[in-house]
Amino acid sequence: MNPTRLEVTHANGRYPIMVGSGLLSSTSLLSDLLPAKDLMVVSHPSIWTLWGGRLLAGLADRRIHHHLVPEGEQHKTLDGLAGIVDAAVAAGLNRDCAFIALGGGVVGDLTGFAAACYQRGVPFLQVPTTLLAQVDSSVGGKTAVDHPGGKNLIGAFHQPVGVVADIDTLTTLPDRELRAGLAEVIKYALIMDADFLDWLEAHLADLLERRPAALEYAILTSCRHKATIVGRDERESGERALLNLGHTFGHAIETGSGYGEWLHGEAVAAGMVLAAELSCRLGWLSAVEVGRIRALIKRAGLPCDPPRLGAARMLELMALDKKVLGGRVRLVLLKRIGQAICTADYPDDALRGLLEDLTGMQG
Repeated sequence: MNPTRLEVTHANGRYPIMVGSGLLSSTSLLSDLLPAKDLMVVSHPSIWTLWGGRLLAGLADRRIHHHLVPEGEQHKTLDGLAGIVDAAVAAGLNRDCAFIALGGGVVGDLTGFAAACYQRGVPFLQVPTTLLAQVDSSVGGKTAVDHPGGKNLIGAFHQPVGVVADIDTLTTLPDRELRAGLAEVIKYALIMDADFLDWLEAHLADLLERRPAALEYAILTSCRHKATIVGRDERESGERALLNLGHTFGHAIETGSGYGEWLHGEAVAAGMVLAAELSCRLGWLSAVEVGRIRALIKRAGLPCDPPRLGAARMLELMALDKKVLGGRVRLVLLKRIGQAICTADYPDDALRGLLEDLTGMQG
């Protein structure tokens, strides 16, 4: 076990991202990150069965309580949040406790938000077990639950004390979820690293075959980019919005289709294609570049086309996006591969025309 360590700097300090194999059972690593004696571990039943024992082996000197939440985005709700808080109260946990999120993005978001709220804020550790969570949602301190009207509408910024990304956990990840995680990896290449896109095109098969060296490189590269942006813009007042390439479209797809029908990464993949297509219509990307993006997403086994929700419905849902200012939906678009911008300066008819063409005329 020789993890690679990255640092995330934020307004109140810094924390490490640890990436490697065999990290879950490292007593010294977990002890350094979590001095608290009373711990609440939140996980899914399947993840707890597969990896809970490994985590407990690294925390043998602690008082451990655990709470299991059902799997699926449809359970990332206020009721799910209340269940974690109820479990912490029942266990008699005080302000000197800490929470651990053992799972994917749903567990991480729920646990982080619960930690932000419980006793007005307790520490929490991210232990992501999906590729999507390891490269994106576990880093940066965004925590939230969904509302029937929109995704991640209720939440808080609450930074973890650390992120422990054990790539061994990816060996049990379903293929569909592995592919969904690749959408966020591709995102980093599109917004800020054209050379990384070249690497992904050359090594996509290695990632799909879960070769450890390729996975570790993709995770570290993605986390390095996110840590850089979060360090400069913790609360998304500017540059951090670029990390939402495809997400305004994607969140509308998730909400409009019903939470759980599309995985987050699948919706983001289709959303990135929509962003690329609009960028092309605005004269920024060439048709060849859009074709290159589509080809990589398709090779990754991800959807390139959105569901037929209709332009009116998509626009209605996109209007709830957290990047809306002054009634204008700000979109993350591509000036070129490796350079993104967040802008509201686009013709309304270009956006509506795109959505009518690709999601259907009727809302």
